[in-house]
Amino acid sequence: QVQLVESGGGLVQAGDSLRLSCAASGRTFNTYSLGWFRQPPGKEREFVASISRSGGSSRYVDSVKGRFTISRDNAKNTVYLQMNSLKAEDKAVYYCALSPKLFNLWEPGGYDYWGQGTQVTVSS
Repeated sequence: QVQLVESGGGLVQAGDSLRLSCAASGRTFNTYSLGWFRQPPGKEREFVASISRSGGSSRYVDSVKGRFTISRDNAKNTVYLQMNSLKAEDKAVYYCALSPKLFNLWEPGGYDYWGQGTQVTVSS
């Protein structure tokens, strides 16, 4: 069983930055691909970014490309999401998740473990 704990959310102004962290328990962290998803108020959960097991490959939803960066530290069992130039539309609860898959990581159904979420609020 793997447990994920997100942190780093908060209230910021448009244009500010935040770094989300997600710490995982267990000794098999580096056997999983990782993803960040978000759920804006009143909307469905959506893909934000994913990163491969080694960290050598990542993907982003178009709306965050150039502003967000996903990274991982396998020695610390932690994945990060650096969010720059935040916009009001980035407001959401952000979730990290682990997937045993190598492909199609934009699909929530491919993830086995989820964190509890961390709230990000951006005031304009």
